[in-house]
Amino acid sequence: MVYGLIGILSVIIIVLCIKIYSLKRSAREIANEFADRLRTDTNTLIDISSRDKDMCRLAGSINEQLKILRKEHLQYHQGSMELKNAITNISHDIRTPLTAIYGYLDMLQKTDDADKQARYISVMKERAELMKQLTEELFRYSVIISDESEFLTENVNIGQVLEDSIMGYYGALSEKGIMVNVHLTEQTVIRDLNKGYLTRIFSNLLNNALKYSDGDLDITLSDTGELTFANTAKKLSSVQVEQLFDRFYTVEAARNSTGLGLSIARTLVERMGGRITAEYENSRLKIKIIF
Repeated sequence: MVYGLIGILSVIIIVLCIKIYSLKRSAREIANEFADRLRTDTNTLIDISSRDKDMCRLAGSINEQLKILRKEHLQYHQGSMELKNAITNISHDIRTPLTAIYGYLDMLQKTDDADKQARYISVMKERAELMKQLTEELFRYSVIISDESEFLTENVNIGQVLEDSIMGYYGALSEKGIMVNVHLTEQTVIRDLNKGYLTRIFSNLLNNALKYSDGDLDITLSDTGELTFANTAKKLSSVQVEQLFDRFYTVEAARNSTGLGLSIARTLVERMGGRITAEYENSRLKIKIIF
């Protein structure tokens, strides 16, 4: 009987030793593979030889954290590249008028002609105003992006806000020879939105038309609440249109543009739970918003 008990205990000890050895081997595999995944840029997940449920669960948990880590790393890398591009574009936008001001100051010092002096001063004032607009737009953008506080919403008549925004830009659009065609549904479209945000979105879209339109602007509000701003823009391309919402992206065809207007519009639309897209077909730029 004693020998039988000793035999059973021996078997149990052997089984436990094998179990412990297996767990230690799995732990080493997880540690080694985890270190390898951190060193290399790969999407391969951790795989262990053990079939132990707890160790498999541990490996699975680490794999989930690795996925999150890779996603954050990619976002960081993209943000870093975007920041570099932003600095390049901003530097270009600011350096261009600054270089012009410096050049005209040099010419101003070299001439006593009153007419030339007046013309040079006028150009420098124009370039200084451009730099002011650029810095103000950057400031407004930084305020909007950094503001993470909750915003107030109310039942907003989208058609009414749209009409008020169009009337506010009617003079500027007419001055540039842009013919505006407005097609609003007869139904009242009410959404729970922030009225100030919505006004800013429409303002930025109308400003976008001032920059890119070749002389027309069709604005439509459907029964479902879908908004469309469409205009002919032959100087754009489908590749440029895909980047219009990117922060600080500039298009050479549009002067005085830091590429912030549509980026701000997208931020505000998405903050209110909507969606904004842009497409380009047959030389026409079409921006759609749905709340």
